[in-house]
Amino acid sequence: MADDLLSPKEVAPILRVTTQALASWRWMGTGPDYIKTSPGRSGRIRYKRSAIEKWLNERTVSGGQAA
Repeated sequence: MADDLLSPKEVAPILRVTTQALASWRWMGTGPDYIKTSPGRSGRIRYKRSAIEKWLNERTVSGGQAA
């Protein structure tokens, strides 16, 4: 089964953040894994839907546990 590739504009509303926040996370290395289609500023960014789900699951905290 193919994994959907999503643009930053498609991912931002899923995570309820701006595309600028996603760009900042990429720069800091703290956001979800992503794909860059070519080097440099012209490379298009895509996120695998599974990478978004994995990133969210890694940040899920069970009730009563401190972060």
